[in-house]
Amino acid sequence: MRSPASKSGGAPQPGNGVDGLTLEQIVARLGGVLVGDARTVVQRLRPIVTAGASDITFLNRDKFLPLLAETHAAAVILPESLKDARPRSGNAIITADPYLYYARLSQWFWALQQPPFEPGRHATAQVDPAARVSERARIDAFAVIEAGAEIAADVHIGAGCHVGRDARIGPGSVLHPRSIVGWGCRLGARCVLQSGAVVGSDGFGYARQPDGAGVKIAQVGVAVLEDDVEVGANTTIDRGALDNTEIGRGVKIDNLVQIAHNVRIGPHTALAGCVGVSGSAEIGAYCFIGGGVGIAGHLRIADGVVIGGMSLVSRSVRQPGMYTGAFPLDTHANWERNAATVRQLHQLRDRIRHLEQRLETLQPEQPT
Repeated sequence: MRSPASKSGGAPQPGNGVDGLTLEQIVARLGGVLVGDARTVVQRLRPIVTAGASDITFLNRDKFLPLLAETHAAAVILPESLKDARPRSGNAIITADPYLYYARLSQWFWALQQPPFEPGRHATAQVDPAARVSERARIDAFAVIEAGAEIAADVHIGAGCHVGRDARIGPGSVLHPRSIVGWGCRLGARCVLQSGAVVGSDGFGYARQPDGAGVKIAQVGVAVLEDDVEVGANTTIDRGALDNTEIGRGVKIDNLVQIAHNVRIGPHTALAGCVGVSGSAEIGAYCFIGGGVGIAGHLRIADGVVIGGMSLVSRSVRQPGMYTGAFPLDTHANWERNAATVRQLHQLRDRIRHLEQRLETLQPEQPT
C-alpha cells in the first residue's frame, strides 16, 4: 500500500495493463532537455548494463561514457557535461544531476505500481474510543491505537503497529507493519517508519546504589520527529530522560541505528546502518554519518560534517568537513605491529622532542 502523497494523478501505470510513460510525460513533470523521440515509451528503470528496449537508465559520471554506446536502453538520463553524447537509441534526457533525476523518477515509477490508498479500519484493529482518528486514515489488521492518540488524515498504520497513548501521527505518515510509536511521542507530516522501528523506547539511564546495583531513572521525555523523517527497519529512537529527543526535518535514518535519549539531530542529516549515538549528543544539519559509526554522549557535531564508516567520535567536531577515525584493514600480523606502535606513540613523541632539543644545542651559532 502506498501513502497518498505518491498518487499518480492519472498517469499511465506500468504493470497495471497500461503501456508505461512516454519521455514527453517524464520531461513535462520532472524537467530536463529531451533529445530524440518524445513518443518513446519506457516501462522500467534499470541499470545501464542490463537495461533493455523498454527501459530508461542513467549515467552520472563521465568515466562511464563507454557504457553509453553499449546499452540497449530506450533512453538514458545524462549530465550536462555529456549533452552531446548519445546512446544507440538516440534518446536522452539532459539534466544537471542525473542521480537526483533518477531518484525522483524512481519514486514516480514506484508510486504507479502501488494499489490505491483506501481509508478505513480493519475489523481486528483495536482503536480506543478516546483516540482521535481521521476518517481519511487507514488502520490495518491487529494495529493498536491507545487512548488520546491522534492520527491525522492520509496516515497509514500497518498491520500489528502500536501507537501509544497521547501520541500524535502527522498527515501522510506511514507506519509499516510492526513498528511502534510510544506514549506521548510525535511524528510530523509524511514521516515513514519501516518495520520493527521503535520511536519512544526508554532511554538507558540508571543510578548506582552503594552496592553497585542499578536504579532505573524514569524516562519522562518523549521523542519528536519533524516532517519528512524516515526511520529504517529495527531502528530505535529513545525518548528523552527529562527533555525530548528531537529529530529534525528531513532526517534519514537507516536500519539498525540506535539513537539514545535526549539526542538532537539537525535537519536533513543522514545516518547509515548500525550507527550508535549516545545520550545527549547533538548532530548538526546536513551531516552524513557513515555506517557503524559510534558517537559518544554529550558532544557536538557541527553542520555539514561527514564521518567515514566505522569511525569512533569521542570528541566534539566544531568545523564542517570530512572526518575518518577507522583503522584500515590489514593482515593480522601487520595489525598487531601497528597497534603496538600506536600504543607507544606518546613515548615516541617524547623521544623526538628530546632529540630536537639536543639538535638545537648542537647547532653552530650563525654569524651576525
